[in-house]
Amino acid sequence: MSAREEILARVRKAVAGAGDVEIPRHYRAERQGGDLVELFAERVDDYRAIVHVVPAAEVPGKIDECLGERRMIVPDGFGREGGWHDVNTADGVVTNCAVAIAETGTIVLDHGPGQGTRAQTLVPDYHLCVVRADQIVPGVPEAVARLDPARPLTWISGPSATSDIELNRVEGVHGPRTLEVIIST
Repeated sequence: MSAREEILARVRKAVAGAGDVEIPRHYRAERQGGDLVELFAERVDDYRAIVHVVPAAEVPGKIDECLGERRMIVPDGFGREGGWHDVNTADGVVTNCAVAIAETGTIVLDHGPGQGTRAQTLVPDYHLCVVRADQIVPGVPEAVARLDPARPLTWISGPSATSDIELNRVEGVHGPRTLEVIIST
């Protein structure tokens, strides 16, 4: 018997006959007061992302303005024609999201239509994400309730950044160095 098997056997013996225990989960269900779009925009900005809040009718023009002449990956289902496909030579990616969290300024991708693959969203140096106001929820519990746990999830809280032991900040190590967010109202 391996050490692992021995440990698991001891655990099984120790809990034999014990019934299931209900674990109470009293998550705060709703944030009180305030505008979710405003709070989300403020929190995303705190992470050093570039934020635009525009009416839905102005989103296509704002996308064009943000992208300029960049060679962009445009994932299937985004709602625009074509795009760059090679993650190694693309300047960036433009995506939708599955849900956005106001309290934490977090964008969640489940890599469904218009959200691209993990590689497409993590390799390029620039990420433009379009978030609809109705996708913004108050907190993490509400976001988790909207997500399918069987899907691959990428949680983005600002541009990629890390710090070394001397607190020297380095951006772009684990994902795009620049995150730009268009919030469609």
